[in-house]
Amino acid sequence: MQRKGITNLPLHSDHTPRWLWKRMVKLSRALTEVILEEYSQEEFLERISNPYWFQSFSCIIGFDWHSSGITTTTCGALRASLNPEKHGIVVLGGKGKNSRKTPNQIKKSEEIFNLTTKQTENIVNSSKLTAKIDNSCIQDTYQLYQHNFFLTEKGKWAVVQQGMNTNNKYARRYHWMSTQIDDYLIDPHTAIECNKKEENTLNMTSKESKQTQEISVDLINDNPNHLKQYFKRKDPKQTLLTDYFDFKIEDTYEDDFRKQPELNMPAHHQVLDMDLSENEFQVLKNAYELQPENYEELILLDGIGPKKIRALALISDLIYGKPASWEDPVKYSFAHGGKDGYPYPVDCEVYDNTIETMKETLDQAKLDKKEKYNAIKRLNKYINPKNEN
Repeated sequence: MQRKGITNLPLHSDHTPRWLWKRMVKLSRALTEVILEEYSQEEFLERISNPYWFQSFSCIIGFDWHSSGITTTTCGALRASLNPEKHGIVVLGGKGKNSRKTPNQIKKSEEIFNLTTKQTENIVNSSKLTAKIDNSCIQDTYQLYQHNFFLTEKGKWAVVQQGMNTNNKYARRYHWMSTQIDDYLIDPHTAIECNKKEENTLNMTSKESKQTQEISVDLINDNPNHLKQYFKRKDPKQTLLTDYFDFKIEDTYEDDFRKQPELNMPAHHQVLDMDLSENEFQVLKNAYELQPENYEELILLDGIGPKKIRALALISDLIYGKPASWEDPVKYSFAHGGKDGYPYPVDCEVYDNTIETMKETLDQAKLDKKEKYNAIKRLNKYINPKNEN
């Protein structure tokens, strides 16, 4: 079972009807309690951090299977249904301004779960890192606006967060699981899925970007004043060589060598965002005074966002010949399709395998017969679109 991943979802507006919301909270609680009773808290986190299972869970509790609201509604239902003192799990953060409350909420959970101060500090740091990495280190055009943090009484955690591309009105969901991370900055997403790869995606968490990470730290610690010559135009109309960089990663050959980035000289080309202002250089100076020991410390500093990360990556390539990865870390598509044939017909075999775990869970759920019947009926309609009964 894959543990982490990304899902692309179209933006849908409107709210969940109250009559459905009540049932979603009730069913979410019942399903979770069965998993906790039959397996463990960690097993629940592993399932939440699996994008396949998360989709199936959302379908079973009755929400639209493919819209961006699935993240807000499903996590909201779990937040309302789980009691930290009873279940040993709490759902923190949320959408918009609520996402920024996560660090303080984690600190408040320290007493409820009897966590040590050191544990709490590490968990807060993990919350900040997952958000910074998906928003700034993986520059895939999706701006994070939602951060849901699942925390157990044993200090284990999972993250489900979502970003929005305001141009195409699509959302991309990111999943994390604490026990499945070896290194936050070396390929932390092992099951990144969506229907489309974005072009020219800076991925500073790729193993191919490791040297760029190290050079970025060295550039800051050596004093960033000398960097101005590379990123400031003396004449606003001046064109830089880097304006014409077009990074194209070709398919891997048998000997695992890849074609190098090519220089193209078109009549018109989008300029890379790398012209830093005086205020932005001040952020680099502040970072220099703090002397970060590694890339993790560097990206967590105040003011170190996508633009500075990109600037340092470009310098690494232009001056030191160490390019970062410019390939979207998406692996493959996982959408099941729809019963109306959109975006394509449902693959029943794939869908059956995805939701089999949920059927087994429902058989044991503590629900009244009517609620259980309705839930299984919804499942059967997804499995067999032709069955309208």
